Amino acid sequence: MSITRRSLGGLALSLAGALAPFGAGAQDAASPLTAGSANAGAKPAVVVFAAASLKNALDAVAKDWTKRSGVEVKASYAASSALARQLEQDAPADLFISADAPWMDYVAQKNLIAPASRIDLLGNRLVLVAGPGWTKGEVDFRKGVDLAGLLGNERLAMGEVASVPAGRYGKAALETLGAWQGVAPKVAGAESVRAALALVSRGEAPLGVVYKTDAAADRNVRIVGTFPADSHPPIVYPAAQIASSKNPDAASFLKYLTSTGAKEDFEAAGFAVIAPPTGS
Repeated sequence: MSITRRSLGGLALSLAGALAPFGAGAQDAASPLTAGSANAGAKPAVVVFAAASLKNALDAVAKDWTKRSGVEVKASYAASSALARQLEQDAPADLFISADAPWMDYVAQKNLIAPASRIDLLGNRLVLVAGPGWTKGEVDFRKGVDLAGLLGNERLAMGEVASVPAGRYGKAALETLGAWQGVAPKVAGAESVRAALALVSRGEAPLGVVYKTDAAADRNVRIVGTFPADSHPPIVYPAAQIASSKNPDAASFLKYLTSTGAKEDFEAAGFAVIAPPTGS
């Protein structure tokens, strides 16, 4: 059933359900993690607040690091905006990985991160994905593209443009291409990029604006267009250690994120690695 035939209440439930924990080990950002949850005598887990789009790649990196170090990683995935607000409310975490610089800047201005630890870790691409029912083919993102016309009476799923990094990147790209004014009334704003992806995957929206890495993580969607890199600000994922963290392994895991081993996992998921490798 299309979104246009659903009630607003139904849409709200769909969006709210889309951020359920993504598999074993993932946590809901609304329930902050406690680093001391490891077994008695074991080292405390490294608690990471990470952008929702990092789910698959970071899980793989964390698994590899745990095998090497014996230290567990517990990741909480959500929109960078939601995680930043959680950190502002003193949620316990050791590291923060944002999907854009502005939300890392936000927590930095609140003195919540250790400034010297901050690195630009990853890059990504912005794409348009279609669900199983899409029959209109590829979308050529040239200036003046009529995306609103292609949507007709249907909706475009994307992160909330006021807060979610993928939504902000998407709005900027559509403005550059001259398509935002027509598309804006048709946007189904989601609380994270993965929530937007879920709407398309379930067939509740025919098209969605997500990252390339999100598209690769869901077999029910396919990429039908790639936004020109110069149509939006560069997509950069900064990472930093939380200033209040007392975990002695937090800095080690942050360093491992720039290792050759982590680079392989990130690139396998479709990310571009910005930080220079620091060993195996």
